[in-house]
Amino acid sequence: MNNVQQNDPLLPGYSFNVHLVSGLTPIEKAGKFDFFIDRPKGLNGYIINLTYAGQGTIYRNNESFNCYPGDFVLFPPKEPHLYGRKEDENNWFHFWIYFRPKSTWKYLLSWDNRIEKTGFYRPNTKVKEELEQLFIKIVEVGQSTTIYSENLAMSMLEQFLIRCAQETSNTYPSNIDTRVLQVCNYLIDTLDEHEFMLDTVAQKICLSTSRIAHIFKDQIGMSIGEWRQEQRVSRAKILLQTTNMSIADIGRSIGFEDQLYFSRVFKKRIGLSPQKYRYSTQEQNERKIQNVNSPYFFDKQNNST
Repeated sequence: MNNVQQNDPLLPGYSFNVHLVSGLTPIEKAGKFDFFIDRPKGLNGYIINLTYAGQGTIYRNNESFNCYPGDFVLFPPKEPHLYGRKEDENNWFHFWIYFRPKSTWKYLLSWDNRIEKTGFYRPNTKVKEELEQLFIKIVEVGQSTTIYSENLAMSMLEQFLIRCAQETSNTYPSNIDTRVLQVCNYLIDTLDEHEFMLDTVAQKICLSTSRIAHIFKDQIGMSIGEWRQEQRVSRAKILLQTTNMSIADIGRSIGFEDQLYFSRVFKKRIGLSPQKYRYSTQEQNERKIQNVNSPYFFDKQNNST
């Protein structure tokens, strides 16, 4: 009988008998970690996932939803886990934090938007970068072995949860209309299309163009066209950070046939041209994605999940 404890949280059998553990799951197609996490009885604590690059799919009974860069997913205790790389994607990099919450956090851990008890949060553009950076910083601190690092990570995690609660209560209605989420998912899945027709979107969810435009802006805070443009730029940022694709090819992959126009749109929103953005983030992203031995992530003997 093998009584050796699994020390790699990325692999089946890890006990999660800790108050907080965090890391990055670097899933690549046909790679070492390219399998579905399947925990029918869930875990004793909470896990929050942040999709950083690529896409993943979360399954709950007969329902499923895809996770895109910037999306957070919250699994409460005992809630079944079944998730992995989206079938037609080449990768899914997601940061995660497993934790046993303080008793005073209860009101912060009931996300209104969910499938059964699995919570889902897609931040609006104004706070997306802030919440991503805070979450990744918590992962980094959670990896540290310095004194009080766990206490500091827990304190920062509470700050993150409070910021999420502030945004969901002040910016969004208590529940996002599922038709709005359908529109978001459709728009992301068709970012490579050059022309965008609101009629097509409306037909997908059986609403008039005026009605879905009104519902979308009321709940998301911007028009469908503005939100789509934000996602195109966000997708370009990920491709600039994680691939060697040419600027022209990246533009075409998100529906810009004209490279100069793509560069103008990108620079207007980000403040840098695509080329300068790539250079400015290259070192940082090599540390985050390619080098799992860095202080941000578990070493090879103790990887994250």
